Amino acid sequence: MLLSRIELYLGALLQVALVSMNIVFLTTHNLIMLGITGFLISLVWTFNVKKVAFGTWIERIIYASGACTGTLIGYTIANYLTHI
Repeated sequence: MLLSRIELYLGALLQVALVSMNIVFLTTHNLIMLGITGFLISLVWTFNVKKVAFGTWIERIIYASGACTGTLIGYTIANYLTHI
């Protein structure tokens, strides 16, 4: 049970980190990274959708918490990558 909740959290974190990165790459016109993150967003989504669609409220909160963390991490990583 704990492992599945950790996987849920990390799945949301990864997906939303990629979305945040995608937005940064969009605004900086980085077409290669934009294409890569766009592909990865869709790939990760295919793993996440089933877990969340039929999840409990606790699982939804865990997913949302991962998404919150992913937003901050994704922005930080993409911002760093665009300035190196």
